[in-house]
Amino acid sequence: MSPKPLALSTMYAQQDRFADGADFARYAADAGYDAIEISHSTRQDKLEQILAAAALPVTSVHQPAPWDRYHDGRGNSHLNLAAVDEGERRAAVDYARTSIDWAARIGARRLVVHLGAAWDQDGMFPEEYEMRRMFDSGRANEEAFPELRTAAIARRRTMAEPCLEAARKSLVELVHVAEPARIVIGLENRYHYHEIPHPDEYELLLDGLVNEQAGYWHDTGHAEVLHRLGFIDRHAWLPRLSTRIVGAHLHDVLGIGDHRAPGDGDVDWSYITSGLSHLPAFTLEINQHQSDARVHSAPAFLESVGLR
Repeated sequence: MSPKPLALSTMYAQQDRFADGADFARYAADAGYDAIEISHSTRQDKLEQILAAAALPVTSVHQPAPWDRYHDGRGNSHLNLAAVDEGERRAAVDYARTSIDWAARIGARRLVVHLGAAWDQDGMFPEEYEMRRMFDSGRANEEAFPELRTAAIARRRTMAEPCLEAARKSLVELVHVAEPARIVIGLENRYHYHEIPHPDEYELLLDGLVNEQAGYWHDTGHAEVLHRLGFIDRHAWLPRLSTRIVGAHLHDVLGIGDHRAPGDGDVDWSYITSGLSHLPAFTLEINQHQSDARVHSAPAFLESVGLR
């Protein structure tokens, strides 16, 4: 049986040596990858250079690629598809529609979507910010840590309902745009507690939609980090959502630092393998600080844990 295809995200391309996207495309091919995912940090000129190089196919686009700056100075990835403010939500939808247009032009059949947040400010809840500082400094065993977590949970609970309604509205609009091009929308589990969706929110969001329209996109690092902070158990996603999975981002975690190459962390891959092994392909989201050696060795590591 042939190994499952692996795509390398352009997250790794955010380095000076890959200022020309063609260099990244050739690098990914030489490193043994089969495809590329365009991340939301990728500018249009780099995207076009990757396509012109024709070194590897682009199989997925991560909304809201390509990167752009909104008129208020924010990067377009900071706009909220779950915003109660209709102007904010509409602007976020417009950027996501641009991502769909690019995916259709490229021939990519998967669009990874960040569906927004139950929070009307930029950045994470202040309670979570402090928790992450405490964790990184070895203070997660202090009494304040669970108290902060309880406060963050309560804060989200008071804000979630109207944001989930807005998120569902945005998703349905995007499905209607993507469906004619046979592009499947993958709703990614997120890195911060205030973000959408949580495991028990997928049923509402995906109600009436089939996997050919929209489904679950599993991110191994995000699930692990929220588990280590005590917010959401890592097993809450898999196998619960396995039948709705349409794709996955694979990366490792050390402490609460994610986007490490698979094999360069301490994630328990056994439950991931059991929950994802039915997928036909995977995307590796490796950050730009990882070594070439780790990028090159990741495919063999994934084979060793049964994911190829």
